[in-house]
Amino acid sequence: MGHSGSARATRTADQILGGWLGRVAGNMLGKPIERGDVWTRDRIDRYLRRADALPLTDYLPALEPPPDPVEFELRPEWQECVRGRIHGSARDDDIDYTVLGLHLLETHGFGFTTEQVGEMWLLRLPYLQTFTAERAAYRNLAAGVRPPLTATVDNPYQEWIGALIRADIHGWVNPGDPHRAAAMARRDAVLSHTGNGVYGAMWAAALIAAAFTADGPRTAVEAALDRIQPRCRLARTVRRAASLYDAGVAWQDALDQLERETSGLPWIHTVPNAAVLTAGLLHGAGDFTATITLTVRGGLDTDSNGATAGSVAGVLCGAAAIPPQWTEPLEDRIRSAVFGFDAARISDLAARTHRLALRPSGAGRPG
Repeated sequence: MGHSGSARATRTADQILGGWLGRVAGNMLGKPIERGDVWTRDRIDRYLRRADALPLTDYLPALEPPPDPVEFELRPEWQECVRGRIHGSARDDDIDYTVLGLHLLETHGFGFTTEQVGEMWLLRLPYLQTFTAERAAYRNLAAGVRPPLTATVDNPYQEWIGALIRADIHGWVNPGDPHRAAAMARRDAVLSHTGNGVYGAMWAAALIAAAFTADGPRTAVEAALDRIQPRCRLARTVRRAASLYDAGVAWQDALDQLERETSGLPWIHTVPNAAVLTAGLLHGAGDFTATITLTVRGGLDTDSNGATAGSVAGVLCGAAAIPPQWTEPLEDRIRSAVFGFDAARISDLAARTHRLALRPSGAGRPG
């Protein structure tokens, strides 16, 4: 490897670590207010104004004295996710699936099958740490149903955000290759999702892969759109968010418009969340803090959107450029329900991810 090759590898390693740190930080930022039917954009900003925390430049502050629980009911885990009380990451399915995806690729390589994804869930992931579409697919797997039927039997959540939150690893191990990232994310997604649920995962993986070489979020969003069916609802919504941005529509007004156009869909559906995410990425303009705070203030599935936005922004800027108020409280540790990974070091997971990204064939360990 020549000098430029080694410099590129060092830069890629920093971007992958940025993706991991950004994902965990964005997840933690959104976790206390993850309840899209209660925590509207208006309510989130009311809380932040009450806490004198607008503009938001750090984790959510705790209100002192504690707020009226009827007006501001935080998630039960809020104590370990607010400013000044974070010591390592809280356990969350948004991080569990990233860890599980890494283990899948280390075990089976880039040629893994959908069946192997299901087998990995049964072996490594506790059933009660799965939700919505993943829980339906898990139940189907345990009953002997095989993919792709695992996604459709008794599963009303097929187009929700679950597959999208599993997609980051496929982007990180394919830096600059959104095509392969999307293809791998699709193989993972069809275990539990169909339609826009699958397109969401392909789009997120492609977005993250594109961010390694893109000159900013607008280019990455465009490259990711090329990887999904152009007429699907997800593609139309992301294009709409991008066109509002291009037309100079302010973030708040753009979200009002996108909310009207996606109304009627559940708050955990892929499509309205992709709208919030796209607006946060574009208006954040590559700045890490602006990207994750705007995305979380956008509401809906705040911890999942914060995690994906943090992953993209972390890849765009690299770990070294993420402001320390986001990374230092994480203490380089994650909590995870995935067997064998609790208290893993984020830096170690990132180094393992980088080793996979360097393998042209993506060959895994045998057996």
